[in-house]
Amino acid sequence: MVRFTRPVAVLVVVTVLVLVTVTALGAHRDARAQASQPKESAAPAQPTAGPHDFDFEFGKWRVHHRIKRDGHWTEFEGICTDRGLVDGSANVEEHTFFRKAGTGYGIAVRAYDAKTGQWSIWWIDTRNPHGALDPPVKGRFTDRVGTFYADSPVDGKTVRTRFIWSHITAKSAHWEQATSSDLGKTWDTNWMMEFSRVE
Repeated sequence: MVRFTRPVAVLVVVTVLVLVTVTALGAHRDARAQASQPKESAAPAQPTAGPHDFDFEFGKWRVHHRIKRDGHWTEFEGICTDRGLVDGSANVEEHTFFRKAGTGYGIAVRAYDAKTGQWSIWWIDTRNPHGALDPPVKGRFTDRVGTFYADSPVDGKTVRTRFIWSHITAKSAHWEQATSSDLGKTWDTNWMMEFSRVE
């Protein structure tokens, strides 16, 4: 056993206490520095491939509409709510339109087909609630953009309709509709919606 004289023993004890104190202060400083680092924010809501592509839209939204009729654009406000159905592989989007002519309503019903990896979307307008449903637009999301198409007979001609969902974040989204009378060579955009989340 090594025996220390009293001064040496005191020096050893003081040295040990200093080392313990310095180590504790260093750990405390590192913990404070780590706590002060900004926390990584959650990624904005974006569509993912599959039956939950439209989960980003669940909730309530304010919607600014721009619609083109006879070459002229009109604008009005609206409200939209969206909720899931079944196991999440279907959903319903309900719109209230505050047009100058009065308040109107519309409903989009969507269903995902796991066999094809595509969505089908049907539109119901309360201005003609018992009218025949148009063929659904069908498509999917690719690179965070959803594109959907349908061909419909109009006055003896085939008119192609296209929906596009884009610029999707946790608090906003953009939707637009366009039609083509030459099977997609040229497009005429006639309706745009800018979504801002309420809740």
